Amino acid sequence: MGATNVISSVKAELGKPSSLQPDKGKVTIYVDCSPTAEPMFEGRGGDELSMELSVALQRCLLGGKSGAGAGIDLSSLIVVEGKICWDLYIDCLVISSDGNLLDALGAAIKAALSNTGIPRVNVAVGASGDQQPEVDISDEEFLQFDTSNIPVIVTLTKAGRHYIVDATSEEESQMNSAVSISVNRKGHICGLTKRGGAGLDPSIILDMISVAKHVSDQLINKLDSEIAAAEADEDES
Repeated sequence: MGATNVISSVKAELGKPSSLQPDKGKVTIYVDCSPTAEPMFEGRGGDELSMELSVALQRCLLGGKSGAGAGIDLSSLIVVEGKICWDLYIDCLVISSDGNLLDALGAAIKAALSNTGIPRVNVAVGASGDQQPEVDISDEEFLQFDTSNIPVIVTLTKAGRHYIVDATSEEESQMNSAVSISVNRKGHICGLTKRGGAGLDPSIILDMISVAKHVSDQLINKLDSEIAAAEADEDES
């Protein structure tokens, strides 16, 4: 997006569901800010930004602790309730940065998940009680990950009395605060996170949400067409 370049990849492993959410799989998002992208990413500065971005992506894409509002359907990752689930590890790398990192990372994650195939798992019958079922992971059959409800992230950066969509790093340096809103194709708000010390009037936040919904519709259509074109190119090759 502009001069901001990021890479996202997805790895899937079989694991055990949390005892608090036995009917849901697990997703972990990690962001690595490469020191070659910005000198400020060297050392502690990069570590702090990586953690901030990782937490913001979790909030925007995975909803609350209960899983309510999650853009990624965690229940679709269950193989055997309470016993076996898919754990998704989403790794993101910032290659170059000229602002609006969170939105670019959200778009990259949506694109990566659309290209993710989960192997079909056959569960052996007969396991009972506390026994762990035996499973056979297919090498040939893959289930396409459903990305229809995965939101995009729209960040509105407030500078003075105005707020900017898709801000550059220079514009971000003048910001009072920024609000990132994740919106899915149905126009539902999946998550919201704020950074910057300045407070915001609730009416301004509501106005920002309205703008984010409008922008998200354009962004989703653009992203979906880019993904479809990339998949068509893969099929041809």
